[in-house]
Amino acid sequence: MVTGMPRKARIDAAGAIHHIIIRGIERRKIFRNDSDRSNFVERLEKIVSATHTACLGWALIPNHAHLLLRTGLVRISTVMRRLWTGYAVSFNRKYRRHGQLFQNRYKSVLCQEDLYLKELVRYIHLNPLRAGLIPDMRALDRYPWSGHSAIMGKITREWQNAEYVLEFFGDSISIARRTYRAFVQKGIAEGTRYDLTGGGLIRSLGGWQYVKALRKAGIRYKCDERILGDSDFVERILKAADDRLERRYALEAKGYDFDTVVERVTKVLNMEARDVLGRGKDPQTVKARSLLCYWANRELGMTTVELSHRLRVCQSAVSRASLRGEKIAIQNNLQL
Repeated sequence: MVTGMPRKARIDAAGAIHHIIIRGIERRKIFRNDSDRSNFVERLEKIVSATHTACLGWALIPNHAHLLLRTGLVRISTVMRRLWTGYAVSFNRKYRRHGQLFQNRYKSVLCQEDLYLKELVRYIHLNPLRAGLIPDMRALDRYPWSGHSAIMGKITREWQNAEYVLEFFGDSISIARRTYRAFVQKGIAEGTRYDLTGGGLIRSLGGWQYVKALRKAGIRYKCDERILGDSDFVERILKAADDRLERRYALEAKGYDFDTVVERVTKVLNMEARDVLGRGKDPQTVKARSLLCYWANRELGMTTVELSHRLRVCQSAVSRASLRGEKIAIQNNLQL
């Protein structure tokens, strides 16, 4: 029996930027009308706000959607799972349908900000125009189902990081908007940019044949379909991911689990286990739980869902605690 290649693990890191594409199964519509689109956007707003995930760009097409997100308090995979699952359940209930709504896993490409952020914002926001949903740039400026209208100031969306994007185009809002709009309009003639949906370095170099030719000449480039960036950026991201995995495997081999982490926190902070696991707001208890969440989540790889059940708190509380715990560990030079 022939089996497919195993899926590669998602790559993520604090502050990482991801171009995410979600598609309807068998290219079917996931947005049938404005009511569906509004439902999706409302869910997106709630989730990115609660998790402090920056939304830099987005666009909804009838059978797919593009998002440009920066990792905040929780992993992008967690953000997408909440968005994906909640919307699918509501869509199926509304249309009395069953089964899968989305095609396989969503596609997520981690991107090098300095090289690709402007290009990705333009590519994503031009999708409604390329798809023929609107006729021209004037319509795009006011189109409600793309992040472009918020950047242009035609629609207010406080949850979208429009100001951050505009900083790349000028010092004042008015100049930045004019420069940004001209940049977007110039991209219309470029057509579909396949190099911006993953493995961009390979495509921009002219494909694998050219990469192989460079390798024969002694010039080597590091490439990965999950990452959009130059060779050095890809190398750094993969090394950081490998280091985290090696650390996690080493801890698991030594028998580290949740209880071991609790024990470590009690020794470091000179506390009893019941106080570490307590739900009080005493500063020392908050510090202990923060350190516990950080080590269990980031070092051992326990999910925020699992930790929320164990500690009897919501996932967002675990995420915030993990972020505090990281600062505590760094400031006090504490290691698991």
